[in-house]
Amino acid sequence: MKLTEKVIVITGASDGIGKEIALGLSQENCLLALIGRNEKRLASVQKDCEKRGAKKVGIYSCDVSSLSNVAQTVQSIISDFTEIDVLINNAGIWQKLGQIDEMEDSVVDAVIDTNLKGVVYMTKHVLPALRRQKEAIILNISSKSGIVAQDGQAIYTASKYGVRGFTEVLVKDLADTNIHVAGLYQSGTNTKMFEKSGQDFPVENFSEPSDLADIVTTILSQPPKIWLQDVRVEKC
Repeated sequence: MKLTEKVIVITGASDGIGKEIALGLSQENCLLALIGRNEKRLASVQKDCEKRGAKKVGIYSCDVSSLSNVAQTVQSIISDFTEIDVLINNAGIWQKLGQIDEMEDSVVDAVIDTNLKGVVYMTKHVLPALRRQKEAIILNISSKSGIVAQDGQAIYTASKYGVRGFTEVLVKDLADTNIHVAGLYQSGTNTKMFEKSGQDFPVENFSEPSDLADIVTTILSQPPKIWLQDVRVEKC
């Protein structure tokens, strides 16, 4: 896909991987609809994207775990941009490592609702707009935890395995349409996701969000007869 002037929706765009994806795509002269829960941080990312060359940047405060909030936000995006070419489902939160019976019920709900149901909700409501395009893309940012079971991550892993299964079914369901679907499964990334949960990891040894952003741009900009459907990224 030639990315110039394509309308790209990015969830979890206020920081971390989502922010870096937005900044990277700005240099491709895209039109960006940035979704996040913190409007102040979104406004800061918006300014940075505009400086880097984004044709248009809209920001939308939205909790992707709320179906009604997602539905309203998608309608606002379509009203502002008329169409949508690409959906990047990136929003996600971490659960502090531990045994399932030691986790607060609120943590279980928050992780499943954001990481899995948020992807389903956004896809459901953006899909009709994508179907109207001659070429469209859904890219789900999952995690290595959607492929490999790791100790102490029962709920996070359940959410990411769910994203992987959802992505693989979308690939089959949309195989005869104009919509390409891909999953990105990355190892640990140097973001504040772990810190927000109270987890103390040596994240300086993890992959950099800007490097993943470069990979996202590569996935989206493949030539017509090539598609990277399942991308797995490990740190060196």
